[in-house]
Amino acid sequence: MASKSSKPNRRRFMCSCFTTVVFLCLFASINEVRFSGLQRLGRFAPSNETAPTRNESEDLRILISVLTLPDQYLRRHFLRLVYGTQTWEGAKVEVKFVFCNLTKEDQKVMVALEIMLHNDIIILNCTENMNKGKTSTFFTSLPEMFNDTSGVEPYPPFHYVMKADDDTYVRINSLVRSLRPLPREDLYYGFVIPCGSMDPFKHYMSGMGFVVSWDIVEWIHGSDIPKKHVEGPEDKVFGDWMRWARRGKNRYNAKWSMYNYPDPPSVCSHELWNDTIAVHLLKNQEKWIRTLSFFNHTHSLNSSKFYHIP
Repeated sequence: MASKSSKPNRRRFMCSCFTTVVFLCLFASINEVRFSGLQRLGRFAPSNETAPTRNESEDLRILISVLTLPDQYLRRHFLRLVYGTQTWEGAKVEVKFVFCNLTKEDQKVMVALEIMLHNDIIILNCTENMNKGKTSTFFTSLPEMFNDTSGVEPYPPFHYVMKADDDTYVRINSLVRSLRPLPREDLYYGFVIPCGSMDPFKHYMSGMGFVVSWDIVEWIHGSDIPKKHVEGPEDKVFGDWMRWARRGKNRYNAKWSMYNYPDPPSVCSHELWNDTIAVHLLKNQEKWIRTLSFFNHTHSLNSSKFYHIP
């Protein structure tokens, strides 16, 4: 009986040894992968002597700044619907509405209510104007507004800052995808003016919505060039700064994914199409509705027994 029972024991022993060997091999393999991963982390870890290496998985941070007027309450509420119902991936995007000092009692109450509810307004220390320095004041003010002395927030606060008009529809996910592969320093991006030009180094970017990297924002804050040249068409003035200081060496023309609304037809416009980042000159409700309908902006509306929208 003893000789018969020894065979199953031997088999169990051999199976146990085999399982142990497999487990040890697997454990060693896992640790080797972990060790090589730690080596890579150590190799690329930033130090005081080297600049941080760009992490491709790091979220992109974008500030979309819509320059508008204090009295444009209905326009802001509408744009909150437009931007608040968009979705995007792999990016932190903030939309802020920007205007100069309040001058009327009703503004002080109405705007204060907006801030209490939405916290998406920037009030600049300037007199409201179109071509007398509002854009300069905006960019100059940003570094101090978003200066984090605690060291808790990441630097830079935003990789890119977009200045947009309040009659521009920005498709945020398209903007994010467009910016993701681009350099995050010395970048100047938008719709090249004049409309017939495709050369981003020759002139400047349209005020419908241009993008710059954060280092350019900081340069504007500290440079004398913007301070000495503030008056004139704001997009052209901005282009003058870039040219005179030889900034914006990384320039990208977003035509024809950025364009004017097709009606009235012009050299700056074309029909709505899927490959769109921004549509400009949406001057009335009809143009906004046609644009939002074309891009099926409300496609993510959930079905419910509480409403029926055909």
